[in-house]
Amino acid sequence: MSQPARSLLVLVLASLAVTASAQTPEEKAAHRLDAVRDQPSLLLAFLHEMPKGGDLHNHLAGAIYAESWIDFAANANLCVDRSTSTLLAPPCDKSCSSYANKPAVRCAYGDHILYNQLIDAWSMRNWHASDESGHDHFFAAFDKFLIAELASTGDQLAEASARAAADRLQYVELMHTADNMRSAELGAKLGWNDDFAKMRDNLQAGGLHDIATEVRTQLDRDEARRNQLLHCGTAQADPGCSVTVRYLYQVLRGLPKEMVFAEMVLGFELAQSDPRFAGLNLVMPEDWYVPTHDFDLHMREMDYLHGVYPKVHITLHAGELAMGLVPPEGLRFHIRESIEKGHAERIGHGVSVMHEEDALGLLQEMAKRNMLVEICLTSNDSILGVSGQNHPFPIYRKYGVPVALSTDDEGVSRSDMTQEWVRAVQAYGLTYAELKQMARQSLEHSFLPGESLWSDTKDFKLAATCSTADAKPVSTCQKLLEASEKARVEWSLEKAYAEFEAKMN
Repeated sequence: MSQPARSLLVLVLASLAVTASAQTPEEKAAHRLDAVRDQPSLLLAFLHEMPKGGDLHNHLAGAIYAESWIDFAANANLCVDRSTSTLLAPPCDKSCSSYANKPAVRCAYGDHILYNQLIDAWSMRNWHASDESGHDHFFAAFDKFLIAELASTGDQLAEASARAAADRLQYVELMHTADNMRSAELGAKLGWNDDFAKMRDNLQAGGLHDIATEVRTQLDRDEARRNQLLHCGTAQADPGCSVTVRYLYQVLRGLPKEMVFAEMVLGFELAQSDPRFAGLNLVMPEDWYVPTHDFDLHMREMDYLHGVYPKVHITLHAGELAMGLVPPEGLRFHIRESIEKGHAERIGHGVSVMHEEDALGLLQEMAKRNMLVEICLTSNDSILGVSGQNHPFPIYRKYGVPVALSTDDEGVSRSDMTQEWVRAVQAYGLTYAELKQMARQSLEHSFLPGESLWSDTKDFKLAATCSTADAKPVSTCQKLLEASEKARVEWSLEKAYAEFEAKMN
């Protein structure tokens, strides 16, 4: 171990030690937050610099800002339907005139009206509730820029990684339908079978393994493109190169049932065979007809596939609902069944938890299982109109359910992780210690492999091998870091905190 690395290790351990001093660096940081919490500009500056851990609920396509989609579409020579702001394949109208119905996207560079129209249509910028519900405007955006996604994944990864680094994140799990629906098309071709085992066999015999191989090869190319754009491995490397990125295969549960099952199987296969895929998730709005109508079927499929692939990690969107969006009975079971039947290890959103049958019992069970909820404050406000004390975030915390802030779709929402933290502090008066605990929880509940840095994840006590009471804390802790990817990323957060807190006056 090099002397600089050893010195840094000692610095971090020292910052974690409990001392009798009233002026530890951590306490100075806590006092600084308290001093600026009622001054929005200074609060923003403080939270921007504060290390934040991991973003566990981040849709890759939704993470990209509309300005970038315009660039990606222009580079692909795509056209746009001026009346709907939907991207179209070429040929485009030859003219960039305002009367052209299908101009080339690059026309927007010289037409500020079209440029701004696309940004507003592809995001929540300038959205007005009097014109359209936040829910409908938000989800409609994805279909409008859909075809720009196909050949720009590497560019998307570069943007997501760079923004994560700028937000002082150490880790991101990106939801990504990495096969561009090839497995869904295979499922449609083979058709439905009520026997899940036979249907899985048919998919494997029909070419699912070939699709998985193609996904891995394509991901190699996409990551190489990301590294090229960020200059990774060079003296000019973007900070985004240091962010650890993993993927959650994104199953589109609004598709026909044979297509959904095929995507599920591919997701389990990828997560089992490629360590870059940390697990899988089911996405698309829970209130749409197919996700609502087929919810029980989807949970039975997840139950079966969990039995086949017991080591694959599962996180599920559940409870991204509010009163009035669906009938009352549609609010009463999604979170519980996602846990009990779908084998979710984490819950995404969980907004409707207090509408569940025996809600308090469910909260107690989630706390007992140490099951984290991925909290998305900005999108829950925009899509569901749920915020402040109407949001269950403080209830989860009251009942001891682990929580971590997430961005969800920061590009469409026109937000970032720093803004999520600003919202949390302003709405719920969180302390520095509480923010730090959430950041640590985000990494502790990540799907990274390996032993944790922590022996206690409520008070966050270091594992014995990294305890300052150990005779040789540096060498023994180094062994843990070398053996565990999770511990290494968790250590990178502690290193960032030691450096951040050392700057406090």
